[in-house]
Amino acid sequence: MSLLGKAGRAPAAHESGFAAHRAGVDRLLASYRAIPREANVRLAKKTSNLFRARAKNTAPGLDVSGLTQVIAVDPQAKTADVAGMTTYEDLVAATLPYGLAPLVVPQLKTITLGGAVTGLGIESTSFRNGLPHESVLEIDVLTGAGEIITATPDGEHADLFRGFPNSYGTLGYSTRLKIRLESVQPYVALRHVRFHDLGELETAMARIIAERAHDGERVDYLDGVVFTAGESYLVLGRQTDEPGPVSDYTGMDIYYRSLQHDSAEPKRDRLTIHDYLWRWDTDWFWCSRAFGAQNPTARRFWPSRYRRSSFYWKLIALDQRYDIGDKLEARKGNPPRERVVQDIEVPIERTAEFLHWFLDEIPIEPLWLCPLRLHDDRIERPWPLYPLEPGRTYVNVGFWSAVPTVAGEQEGAANRAIERKVSELDGHKSLYSDAYYDEDEFARLYGGDIYPELKKRYDPDHRLLDLYSKAVQRK
Repeated sequence: MSLLGKAGRAPAAHESGFAAHRAGVDRLLASYRAIPREANVRLAKKTSNLFRARAKNTAPGLDVSGLTQVIAVDPQAKTADVAGMTTYEDLVAATLPYGLAPLVVPQLKTITLGGAVTGLGIESTSFRNGLPHESVLEIDVLTGAGEIITATPDGEHADLFRGFPNSYGTLGYSTRLKIRLESVQPYVALRHVRFHDLGELETAMARIIAERAHDGERVDYLDGVVFTAGESYLVLGRQTDEPGPVSDYTGMDIYYRSLQHDSAEPKRDRLTIHDYLWRWDTDWFWCSRAFGAQNPTARRFWPSRYRRSSFYWKLIALDQRYDIGDKLEARKGNPPRERVVQDIEVPIERTAEFLHWFLDEIPIEPLWLCPLRLHDDRIERPWPLYPLEPGRTYVNVGFWSAVPTVAGEQEGAANRAIERKVSELDGHKSLYSDAYYDEDEFARLYGGDIYPELKKRYDPDHRLLDLYSKAVQRK
């Protein structure tokens, strides 16, 4: 069998992939040299999955146009070499023909592999496979010093390998990542298990994670949705090659609504592995309802090619640029709204406590739940910029909406309250959206004394913004 035998591609495709990648790296380096010394180095790209405002940049950016391809897939070794700006949509399309998939596939198609590693990612395999950066075997990074460095877990640049996750481009940008893949079956059989009590949901989730099973049936995928304190669901997925009918949530039916039921018995469903991996993308979880895309009449005439997260993000970007939402609220006599778009993690034993607090204090629903454990429990504090404890189970809670502001309250009042509660519960917050920490607390939570040493070694002339400036000060 050739290297890419199942798809009938010749070994030459492997070589041409690396040749194209080298050409893309050459363009990247040329663009780096063209950036004035006094200007901060940034990517030259029009799209982003970040939800925090950023200062305008008039200097030319890094040309990453040649870093968007899957370079090579090795189905025998179950690995892939992938350019840093490759989307998971393209990566999954390249690996599924071999019956393989990345160990963790974030929910939205346009998330890039490099973005999920430098900015973290998560999905329903995270209770057994951890986070995307844990499947990386080696990574090529363009550092702030303008060098391409290959970082591995045990090599000369092991400090960069460990410090790169959650650095958000402040230590460098990935140009190539070699990652592990796992075998997958063509279908996923689902069980939607309802709970009327959040404490019972927390207990069941911990047991399922420990046993990797529920009611004698294997669990390969695990996430959940909270609608109210009295209505929540765990979604249990099992890989299977058994043929049979499958559901389709790219049309009139909406995936998150399919979870809901009143029965004491789990509600069952089946999806192809492709549709399971992208089950949240069509409606960007439930966020498409803000644009009327879940209205049956509007949905019928909404072109399917625009029924995806990347299009909804463009609408969000327009709102951010022109304050459309706040202007509409003002015409109704309502105050501006504070954007509350966050993913946080709390230890699993504090999950119900956080959910009760959130549902009482923050008027947002539904909430997404996704449990995770670091894949490698042998290394103490292995990822210093996002220091989850090995051997400890956390639950990611995602909430993406906005709340009315209250006159006289501090800017970002709801987000600040969430940050305080998460810290109180020994949790963490992702940095892709608005953050309000002071510098001392931020340093304590995200890298401590290790981050300045990494900046000194890999960005000695401060060509890249530092993490606090980027994540909190929105520079």
